[in-house]
Amino acid sequence: MGNILRRSYFRVLIPAILCFVLISLARKFDLIHIGHIPHMELFAPFVFVLSVIFAIAFPILFRVFFAHKLRFEKSISKNHLIRFERNCIYIALVAPYLAFIAYLLGSERFFLVGTFLMALYGAYYFYPSKKRIEFEKRIFRVK
Repeated sequence: MGNILRRSYFRVLIPAILCFVLISLARKFDLIHIGHIPHMELFAPFVFVLSVIFAIAFPILFRVFFAHKLRFEKSISKNHLIRFERNCIYIALVAPYLAFIAYLLGSERFFLVGTFLMALYGAYYFYPSKKRIEFEKRIFRVK
């Protein structure tokens, strides 16, 4: 179970990391230059709020709906939990892509750092460690 989730996790996260690296190198060598973007003062906070929603709010809401749906079940199958965890990973790892967009478009420093912190939080919290998987198995009574 852990290997399946880790594979999904890295399959989603690695492209975002590669995008950061490539854009950083392109900016360092002046290969890419993004001109003035109209209404950036509205775009940067919007991307920041979206990153908070995807890193924190949607995963919590998704978990609440999942727990509510299973409230009368005595136990769930391993595949059901894998599907749930995989969907949580997919939701939370939208935040690194939003951080990449904020970095690419040159958001204000405050919003860029906030978006990046939300991306780090989403990536850190939803990493499928052995300890976390065992905890989830106990909570949802996996058979």
